[in-house]
Amino acid sequence: MHHDLIIRGGTLVLPWGEAVADVGVRDGRIAAVGSLVADSAGETIEAAGLHVLPGLIDSHVHLRDPGDPAVETLATGTKAAVLGGIATLFDMPNTSPAIVDRERLDWKRGYVEGRSWCDVGLYVGGTKTNIDLLPELETEAGVCAVKVFAGSSTGTLMVEDDEHLEELMRSGRRRIAFHSEDEYRLQARKPLFRSGMPHRSHMEWRDEECAFLGTRRLMALARRTGRPAHILHVSTAEELGYLRDFRDVATVEVLVNHLTQVAPDCYDRLGGFGVMNPPIRGERHRAASWAAVADGTVDTIGSDHAPHSRAAKALPWPECPAGLTGVQTLVPIMLDHVSAGRLSLTRLVDLMAAGPARVYGLVGKGRLAAGYDGDFTLVDMGRRRTIEDSWIASPCGWTPFAGTTVQGWPVATVVRGTPVMRDDEVLGAPVGRLARFHG
Repeated sequence: MHHDLIIRGGTLVLPWGEAVADVGVRDGRIAAVGSLVADSAGETIEAAGLHVLPGLIDSHVHLRDPGDPAVETLATGTKAAVLGGIATLFDMPNTSPAIVDRERLDWKRGYVEGRSWCDVGLYVGGTKTNIDLLPELETEAGVCAVKVFAGSSTGTLMVEDDEHLEELMRSGRRRIAFHSEDEYRLQARKPLFRSGMPHRSHMEWRDEECAFLGTRRLMALARRTGRPAHILHVSTAEELGYLRDFRDVATVEVLVNHLTQVAPDCYDRLGGFGVMNPPIRGERHRAASWAAVADGTVDTIGSDHAPHSRAAKALPWPECPAGLTGVQTLVPIMLDHVSAGRLSLTRLVDLMAAGPARVYGLVGKGRLAAGYDGDFTLVDMGRRRTIEDSWIASPCGWTPFAGTTVQGWPVATVVRGTPVMRDDEVLGAPVGRLARFHG
């Protein structure tokens, strides 16, 4: 049998376990898994000594396009993604202008092909004024979910009150992704803080109760309406314990930062380059996040890639904007956690491939199995490397993980049978398309 691509002799991370085998791709989809020694291919990747994962997914990315091309674009952000081993990403709607209506969604969908190096899903922003449009917009091609900022946003991309949140949750049926912080508590506490205070003040202002209160309110509304919710970037031990009792209506995301960095050290060391929302918290919360990974509470892990310029991040607190780069470093940092024994490669695939596919209804991705898209992330678990700012493809040019040495590195990314990255080199032309979702 002839294939377009054969990956030979790698350790495949399959849904049912690991096996040394070959995988063949034809017409963009996995055609065969097993011994393909008698088969030919237009292109072959020799993968002996490497692990072959289904193409990994970053389901929480802000590409800032339209926005400021000096910080990020769809082209540069997806190039960063494939350099970091990501084959599919989901792009958030808080661009300028925001993706909240049919006109902007149609423009964004037409903008992806020819510019994106990986496949892309698009969030639509839920606002107080577009609630009637959401049942139609959420089922449009390429749309992964409605995203609602229940706190910590600007302009119309803020739905902070229960009345509008309930109305929004009754409008449509697909799972809604929520930024869960309580805006009323944030504003009430704001006068306690002033410009020039230490950057660690960020986690004190946006304290644990701010996040936990927001999540409690959302869970009450989810139960009342029956609308499933995906709570993004859960950051506290209290939320993680609470959400275990809401598995009928809730799925859970944690970020690589909340699994890796710890306060107040990160603020003292990084200053504004450690400021994100929700904030990085203390060791108790990091330990709770790892316990939630271990017991299955966590469904997905993302980067919340949200770049800003160096000049903006160098401002004093709270003038420095919240948000960190991450799409390019997500996989190396998580592979290092695998090397340290904090989770297995199988669990990593569950959190960064099968999990996003399950939560968002992603079609044809998330599993290394016949009939699925030929998306692969090849990793060398023996490779040690130090992450450096010079490696970052985003125009902002920095990472909070600069200087971090990791064990485990992505050495190739394949999107629908086309190798788009090998050994730090981006190949060919952009092949990314809109991802497909169950309507």
